[in-house]
Amino acid sequence: MSALTPTADPRPGTVLADVLTPASASVAGPRAHIRDAVLVLGGAALTGLAAQLSVPVPGSPVPVTGQTCAALLVGAGLGARRGFLAMALYTLAGAAGMPWFADADSGVAMPSFGYVLGMLLAATVVGALARRGGDRGPLRTAGTMAVGMALTYAVGVPYLAVAAGMSPSEAVAAGLVPFLIGDLLKAGLAMIALPGAWKLAGRRG
Repeated sequence: MSALTPTADPRPGTVLADVLTPASASVAGPRAHIRDAVLVLGGAALTGLAAQLSVPVPGSPVPVTGQTCAALLVGAGLGARRGFLAMALYTLAGAAGMPWFADADSGVAMPSFGYVLGMLLAATVVGALARRGGDRGPLRTAGTMAVGMALTYAVGVPYLAVAAGMSPSEAVAAGLVPFLIGDLLKAGLAMIALPGAWKLAGRRG
């Protein structure tokens, strides 16, 4: 039976980090905390690196970047708690001056900061869904990614409207519509990557 189906997974309630880095799940005490800290730091760093994959969008102060996809993958891979901590670290360090937001930017004044806050919420919710099997198959993964992206926009677009002095329709036109095709591609990537990783994990188990 395929490891992509929930009935074939012998480890319900786990996320990829628990099975691909067993020390975080099976070793108690300081070693587990160190492992989790490394995962959190790695998740924040991955998001910061992905944010530098940035393409300007004509007429919009928000570029197309890889950070949304990275944040959702971090949430799914690490689970809600570690995903939240990774994105909280990314958000707080960037707000304090670490130049790892899109285009090596930092601070809270940029109009796109609301998307960073949205990714913090999205990674947490996606992590909770992943622990319930939301990343075990292509269709479930697509639904989980859709929820995460919707939460990102639910925070990012209103923040953009306020920060840039736009009307709601202008904020949607500048901060949502241009990114829909890219989001479909990101969801497609996740539909391949996450179930594929679970398949490999099942073979290891």
